[in-house]
Amino acid sequence: MADIKSMTGYGKASVVCGNRQISVEIKTLNGKQMDLSVKLPSIYRSKEFDIRAAVTKTLLRGKTDVFVTCETIESKASAPVDKKVFEDYFRQIEAASAPLGINVATDNVVTAILRMPDVMKAPVEQLDAKEEEALMSAVEQAIEQLDNFRKHEGAILIADIMKRVDNIERLSVEAASYDAERVETVRGRIKENIENLGLTVDVNRFEQEMIYYLEKLDITEEKVRLKKHIDYFRQVVATDEAPGRKLGFVCQEMGREINTTGSKANHAEMQRLVVEMKDELEKIKEQSLNIL
Repeated sequence: MADIKSMTGYGKASVVCGNRQISVEIKTLNGKQMDLSVKLPSIYRSKEFDIRAAVTKTLLRGKTDVFVTCETIESKASAPVDKKVFEDYFRQIEAASAPLGINVATDNVVTAILRMPDVMKAPVEQLDAKEEEALMSAVEQAIEQLDNFRKHEGAILIADIMKRVDNIERLSVEAASYDAERVETVRGRIKENIENLGLTVDVNRFEQEMIYYLEKLDITEEKVRLKKHIDYFRQVVATDEAPGRKLGFVCQEMGREINTTGSKANHAEMQRLVVEMKDELEKIKEQSLNIL
């Protein structure tokens, strides 16, 4: 059997590079197409395309959120002070304060000036090749972890689905076992109604009409087609690595045959079995929506 994957998953990885710890977190939910959202620090913006390509290649489809964070492990030296800008601010404050008799020679003034624009020279952050490699390594590790999560969840899902497919096949065979009894019951009821009405009928014509009527109740074709759909369902699960969409289509075809069988049943026990098949099929449909 192919590795069936759930569309719901979670993966997280962290890599240390120099004085930075890069963390990547990926979450996925159900989705017909790939709906990818990437949130990352501005310093890594140039790598967004590569991150998207790596995620899309493995995860294929679904609502996917990627979060990249960067944390400084060791503090670097503080940003240098632009002495000329600091002095200009101080002189302006001193000139404005003197006529008012305010003494500016205090620590509070120094602190205030340090917070003013352009006083602190923040170092320009650049992404080097080593950090790029560390970032993509964290992305790949998070993807691998999420993919393993999906495989584990997928194995649980498909085991439950296949059990329900087996149940539908069993119920279909059981329903077919009532076919002969149902035909005789319908035939006997029609004859009884005619006798109660006291009508005289042509025996040959009656048999012809009876055959025509009973043919409309025949479920042989529905039984055969349902079995073929079930076999194809199993084949898809065994061979396709991402069978979610296809399983949905097969479920639709199975539903048609089950519904037609129900409309032709005309038998209480067969109707009960059809209801059980419908219930199992609805659960299969719900589970299949979460299959990649």
